[in-house]
Amino acid sequence: MAHPLQIRAEVLAVQSVGAYQQVLLRAPGVAARVRPGHFAALAVGGEDSSMLRRRAFWIHRADPAVETVSLVIVERGRGTRELLRTRVGGTVDLVAPLGTAFPQPAGPMTALFVADGYGSAPLFALAELIAAQGGAVGFILGAATAEHLFGVDAARALTADVLVTTDDGSAGIKGRATLPLAEAIKAIGAEAVYSCGPREMLQAVTAVATAEGARSFCAVEQGMACGVGACMSCVLPVVGEDGISRFVRSCVDGPCFDGARVRWTDVGTIPTDLDGAAAMGVH
Repeated sequence: MAHPLQIRAEVLAVQSVGAYQQVLLRAPGVAARVRPGHFAALAVGGEDSSMLRRRAFWIHRADPAVETVSLVIVERGRGTRELLRTRVGGTVDLVAPLGTAFPQPAGPMTALFVADGYGSAPLFALAELIAAQGGAVGFILGAATAEHLFGVDAARALTADVLVTTDDGSAGIKGRATLPLAEAIKAIGAEAVYSCGPREMLQAVTAVATAEGARSFCAVEQGMACGVGACMSCVLPVVGEDGISRFVRSCVDGPCFDGARVRWTDVGTIPTDLDGAAAMGVH
């Protein structure tokens, strides 16, 4: 689990990248604590705002040398619209880093990274780490349309093994990111697949990776109200190392999980065999 700070972070730059906005913040003390898979939470609207809930965003980059972090934001409603109105030189109320990051390999390995849209944002720092350790990496980057892809050029700068998919065929292969997954795992001999995106994609990635003999590590995009484990709005049913299934909090115990331990088909339900289900009135 991360050890977050709450600070007023200065907005250094806001750059449009396809359908997204990449926001660069000066965040003293934060960047050195960030690991791939951590996220940040921003307050919106000021102290007098009726928007009490913070908004969570993947941390794309962190540079301890200059004390900066980069977030990728898509405008989806009043809260994100308000955040993106903050001008360069203004400040935002930032809590970061949050969550439990991806497990980092101790030595060289071969890994495949799979993402939908801006779900690729938290994957690049880990891919670069694996490459720096003498490992090999590949990418499958998917999105609904070409405009909604994120990080294709960055992936191609890191490796020649990059596949692009779009639902409408406007870029790369027409279809979902999971379409070429089995062949891509075989082609590079991937030992692990790291993924980020919608639940349905993560479930499919885990199934294919497991069938191909690779580990599956997933960063979930579960809705979060508090981001610090207090409200229990982001729980997932997960099988523990002791074999017992429990609800765990995506914001604290995740958002990065061993995909094979998440009970994907039971998300949104209360399984009767879940530890504590009887106390929830399930019989």
